[in-house]
Amino acid sequence: MRTPSNSPTLFPSEPAETGDAWITAYCDGGARGNPGPSGYGAVVQDASGAKVAELSEFLGVQTNNFAEYSGLLAVLDYALQNGHRRLRVVSDSELMVKQIQGKYQVKSPGLRPLYERARKKIAGLERFEITHALRHKNKDADRLANLAMDRGMGRTKSSSS
Repeated sequence: MRTPSNSPTLFPSEPAETGDAWITAYCDGGARGNPGPSGYGAVVQDASGAKVAELSEFLGVQTNNFAEYSGLLAVLDYALQNGHRRLRVVSDSELMVKQIQGKYQVKSPGLRPLYERARKKIAGLERFEITHALRHKNKDADRLANLAMDRGMGRTKSSSS
C-alpha cells in the first residue's frame, strides 16, 4: 500500500465492527537517538481479540515522547473515524499514560499541544481507558514502530529492537 510519507500506513485486516463494543489498541513510539528518526506503530483489536488494523508512520526527526503521543493520537483517530465509541489503549510509555490519566503534569512545551489534542479526541469517545504495560507485552506495536523508522530511513528490513 503506497501512502504519502506524512500519512499513516494502515493495514486493515477485516471490516471492523462499530458501536458499543470495546476495541483495544496497543501503541508504541520510538526514536533512534533522542531526538532522532522516529515512528509509531499500533495494533488494534476488536472485542474478541481479532486484529482489525495495524497503524504505522514515520515521523521524521522527533523525540521518543513525541512518537509515543503520535501513536496515541493515531489510535484515537482510528477509533473516531471508524465509529468506535469505546477504546482501551495499552502503551509502554509510563510518562504518557500517567499524563493522560492525570497523575503526572505535562511540563514539556513540546508535548503540551499533543496532550491537549489527545484529551480533546478522548472527549469524543463514550468510554476510554489507558494502561501501562511493560515493553514485552507490546511487541507487535514495537515492531510496527521500528518498521516505520526503517521506511523513513530508507531501510528495507526492520532491525531487532
